[in-house]
Amino acid sequence: MTDFVLVAGTWLGAWAWDEVAAELRGAGHDVHPLTLSGLAEKQGVPAGQQTHVRDVVDEVERLGLRDVVLVGHSYAGIPVGQAAQRIGERLRRVVFVDANVPVDGESFLSGWPSDAVRQAIAEHDGFWPPLGAPEYAGQGLTDEQIAWIVGGSPHPGATLTEPAVPAGPLGDLPATYVKCLLDGDEPMPAVAELLKSDSWELVELDTGHWPMFSQPHALARLLDAAGGRP
Repeated sequence: MTDFVLVAGTWLGAWAWDEVAAELRGAGHDVHPLTLSGLAEKQGVPAGQQTHVRDVVDEVERLGLRDVVLVGHSYAGIPVGQAAQRIGERLRRVVFVDANVPVDGESFLSGWPSDAVRQAIAEHDGFWPPLGAPEYAGQGLTDEQIAWIVGGSPHPGATLTEPAVPAGPLGDLPATYVKCLLDGDEPMPAVAELLKSDSWELVELDTGHWPMFSQPHALARLLDAAGGRP
């Protein structure tokens, strides 16, 4: 039995993990999907990036979890990666699901080719609204699944623009990186560098960027396997 803490990316809350969580629980694990501050049922709570790091650390400590697998999807890889360093011996493994990783001094938006997201944040009172349905084409999602994401909550902009502050080299963590191939078949450069570490492994999943919707059973099996690794 493993304790999983599941954290979804922009616009999403704990609800995004319903199918994955059910399968992991059926396999005998304890599963704790987490909504980050400012999202879903926590809308209205002020949040910066370090708020989200604390959300993850506080959840692990509040529940008294040990031998825990932290799972971060998309944006959430940035706070989850930092939290994994801060929980020390409580960590069994961290799993990045088609995720960004924290890079010292860089934000989620560092290196983006345009200022469109920053402009959208400025135009929507400091929040990044979900994209329109056409933006999710080609990701293996049904129309209903796309509607779930489009109906998500606006994402607190400060969490996307503030720099990461890792506590040490991320390559020292026991980590699995899940690359979703419909979103590009090569990991981003920061991830490719980390995958040179003996502590990191790469696993590929033939689906799009939101596998908790498009391939929940395959993702759950992958997480189950990752949790069993030393």
